Amino acid sequence: MSEFMQGAIAAIDAEIAKLQKARALLFGAVEPKKRGRRAKKAVAALVETKPKRRSLSPEVKKRMAEGQKRRWAAAKKSAKSGA
Repeated sequence: MSEFMQGAIAAIDAEIAKLQKARALLFGAVEPKKRGRRAKKAVAALVETKPKRRSLSPEVKKRMAEGQKRRWAAAKKSAKSGA
């Protein structure tokens, strides 16, 4: 290889080393992920947890039911007058 290529590769290697040091400073506190199987407890916790369902208050359920009854009544009325 020519001297130019060797110099370029050396400069790139130096830049890589500098970036790796900067990355280690930024993420040094974070431990790398462990490889291997998860513990049974961790797997069970992931499988068994279900998202909580949002519930409606009784007042809201009542308002929804009344609104639906009004819509049905309007539909029946328009069906009678149209037929």
